[in-house]
Amino acid sequence: MKDSYDVLVIGAGPAGSIAAKTAAEKGLDVLLIEKRQEIGDPVRCAEGVSKQYLKKHVEIDKKWICADLKGSRIYSPDGTKIEMAEEIAGGEVGYVLERKIFDRALAENAAKAGAEVRVKTRATGLIIEDDFIKGARLMHLGKEYDVHAKIVIGADGVESKVGRWAGIDTSLKPADIETCVQYLVAGIDINQEYCEFYIGNEIAPGGYVWIFPKGEGKANVGIGILGSKMGKFKPRPIDYLNTFLEKKFPNARIVEMIFGGVPVSGSIEKTSANGLMLIGDAARQSDPVTGGGILNAMDAGKMAGEAAFAAISAGDVSLEKLEDVYEKRWRATTGHALDLSLIVKNCFIDLTDEDLNSLAYSLKGVKFERMRLLDLLHALFKANKKLLWDLRVLFKDAAKEVVKNKM
Repeated sequence: MKDSYDVLVIGAGPAGSIAAKTAAEKGLDVLLIEKRQEIGDPVRCAEGVSKQYLKKHVEIDKKWICADLKGSRIYSPDGTKIEMAEEIAGGEVGYVLERKIFDRALAENAAKAGAEVRVKTRATGLIIEDDFIKGARLMHLGKEYDVHAKIVIGADGVESKVGRWAGIDTSLKPADIETCVQYLVAGIDINQEYCEFYIGNEIAPGGYVWIFPKGEGKANVGIGILGSKMGKFKPRPIDYLNTFLEKKFPNARIVEMIFGGVPVSGSIEKTSANGLMLIGDAARQSDPVTGGGILNAMDAGKMAGEAAFAAISAGDVSLEKLEDVYEKRWRATTGHALDLSLIVKNCFIDLTDEDLNSLAYSLKGVKFERMRLLDLLHALFKANKKLLWDLRVLFKDAAKEVVKNKM
């Protein structure tokens, strides 16, 4: 390991690997580090992703596709089913990935582009001089290194320390984080062409249960519950999941189990500092409604890699420069979508099961493959007039899209 690079990327998930690949393709000298010994393990998500958006970043390889979905099915507390075609089902519906293979492939792409990749290498602190981040202190196989870099990119996930070390407030309130548990189960009989979502306060308060097929009678079955809906004397997420599994798949065999947290806070105030950018879950860029973050992370990684090249080429890695080439760009795209999703999340988390059943019933039988956002909102408001006021910003945004598409 050298003692100096143009770019140091901390964390080799989708965000970090895309950032490293992008920067390396621009000719920058890049070091990508991962604290674990194996990239992609443990898996931290349901592994669903939109085909259309994934193709923006990578050439699809069948080796890391477990299931090719037609759409999603959402079940209200009383069992009312809403079916959505893949095209409008959201960023988590399309392919079900094998993340252990997918994440490694992204890191390999970064290496092929010229980035140096190191596993079992963790950051223990930042090197800060004259209020500029100049690199990081690393631990690799028991040996300490001071590695300098013109820009550090923090892609170290929901538990990110890099942001805190840089003085960026990435703290999360209980209402800003979903506590998640997921099983990989075998021996179940499910439709392998649809993912399923189950909502309701008895099933998953402030969240939902998901089922993502993985082929050959296997599926990811998981739950996410909002922190503000949990308490000392309330069931734990794993208790809710076990209850669901016992009812839905009494003969299922659990072959893998993972726990984790997902930020659902919407945009945070700052994701840059002098010589540093945060991306992915470290920057709280996951969707506040679904918790999905793979595509947002990859988008942010690409923007950060391009921003690193622009800033280093200009000889200016100050906060002002990084705000101009990275912060403003991601906030105008991903950030705008996150803010709208946060409005939706805040409107829905306190709905009763009766409200949810009423909303689902108003949408029952709707041909979603032809429905626009404006049509969807109108249908929802027939069931719950209060949403007309609570979601008024979405109406304005949808109307703008209609006008823009007609121009």
